[in-house]
Amino acid sequence: MRTVLFVCTGNTCRSPMAEAIARHLIDSGELGPFEEKMFAVSAGTSALDGSTVSPEAIHALARLGIGHDGRSKRLTAKMIRGADWVFGMTANHVHQARQLVASEREQVSKIVPLDPDGDVEDPIGLGDAAYDRLARVLMELVPKQLAEMQKL
Repeated sequence: MRTVLFVCTGNTCRSPMAEAIARHLIDSGELGPFEEKMFAVSAGTSALDGSTVSPEAIHALARLGIGHDGRSKRLTAKMIRGADWVFGMTANHVHQARQLVASEREQVSKIVPLDPDGDVEDPIGLGDAAYDRLARVLMELVPKQLAEMQKL
């Protein structure tokens, strides 16, 4: 089984939305058959364990027909070691994740930005429209990255 880990700050908006979208795409077969079973998880660099996902994130996902019922988790080195690929929402998330495993070259190399062209905007406090925009962005980025993972 291959595991993909999505990372943001609080694990209540961006990364859980990416996780939910990835799980939906994997479970629905929309990306075609995978050679190996894939699993998606998420965590936050500054998350408080057990916080709920923001209502706006849940609603934006629901408008896409995607459910999510997870709780926030703080990113740990163990989580990184357990993942095959780690996607940070921003360059800072990538940096913070790499710091957790700085002495482990193999671990550091699998931590990359979700969007190679820049940061994924944080929608917190910006209202439903920002969450809907984020959902659309993630619906473009996540399938691309999952497809790339399958090539490796």
